[in-house]
Amino acid sequence: MTKRDLTKLTDEELLKEKRKLKNTKIINATLIGFLVGIVIWSIAKNTWGFLTLIPLFFIYKLVRRA
Repeated sequence: MTKRDLTKLTDEELLKEKRKLKNTKIINATLIGFLVGIVIWSIAKNTWGFLTLIPLFFIYKLVRRA
C-alpha cells in the first residue's frame, strides 16, 4: 500500500489494514522463530549441510520482505 492509497481510506478501512499488518508481523515472527529453531537443532545434531541452508534462505526472504 502506498501513502496515496492510505490517504483515501476511511477510518474503518485503516483499522482493518492495521490489524492485517499486525497479523502479518506475528506470522512472520513465528515462522522466523520456527526456522531458527530448525537451524539450531540441525547444528546441535551436527548435521550442518544443505538442509540447514534452506531455512536460512527462507529467513532471509522473510526478513527482507518485512
